[in-house]
Amino acid sequence: MSRPATPIFSQPAKKSLGQHFLHERGVVEKIILAVDPRPGERIVEIGPGQGAMTFPLLDRHGSLTAIEFDRDLLAPLAEHARAHGELTLVHANVLDVDFTALAGGTPIRLVGNLPYNLSSPILFHALEHAPAVRDMHFMLQKEVVDRMAAAPGSKVYGRLSVMLQAWCQVTALFNVGPGAFRPPPKVDSAVVRLVPRAPESVGIADPARFAAIVRDAFGQRRKTLRNAVSRLVDEGTIRAAGIDPQARAEQLDVADFVRLANLSPAA
Repeated sequence: MSRPATPIFSQPAKKSLGQHFLHERGVVEKIILAVDPRPGERIVEIGPGQGAMTFPLLDRHGSLTAIEFDRDLLAPLAEHARAHGELTLVHANVLDVDFTALAGGTPIRLVGNLPYNLSSPILFHALEHAPAVRDMHFMLQKEVVDRMAAAPGSKVYGRLSVMLQAWCQVTALFNVGPGAFRPPPKVDSAVVRLVPRAPESVGIADPARFAAIVRDAFGQRRKTLRNAVSRLVDEGTIRAAGIDPQARAEQLDVADFVRLANLSPAA
């Protein structure tokens, strides 16, 4: 039998917001162990929901900022948090939150059980503020985590893999079954760690150009690279990057895409 995380209040999940509230204490403990919060760190939780991770994090760390879109959850979260620590609630759509401003010069650590229908936009939004983020620990749909951490040649290696791995070290940590949530989702979940790379180690001269080439390369996976990126890169540039024009996108690693983007002329 699963052990529920406590305390949990009885605010019902809203299907319109894609809410699946984590309740399994063992899973919460594994996430907090993975995060391993230390004194003086700035921790920001995305989507605290019913507080399954919020309150144990407060017990461990003492203070926490949480971003919650559902107005109905704000008062119960604030009320229950008093017994655990100092909770600062930000009522906002996380896609509108300026993480750099929120960090205020001190890198923040992001944690959260992300709504699956918004997971990719949230990931890319966080990447826009990577210099202000120390690391991220997110619960996501397992299929998405598999794609994020996939290696070249894998059937699930694609645009998301390359874009995230170019900017972050991506580590899939552990899987979580549907029974750990109320209501249970129809898919398995997984926890992933992302650690932004130092800017000087990324090596991408023009991020917009890089993103466009990666997008086109995986736009039609069965096409050779020469055909897939023809509107952006000519065959000579592909060869100059040390890449076979007959290769397909899933055969290229992140470094290949970086070289290709850096050698290709701006539009």
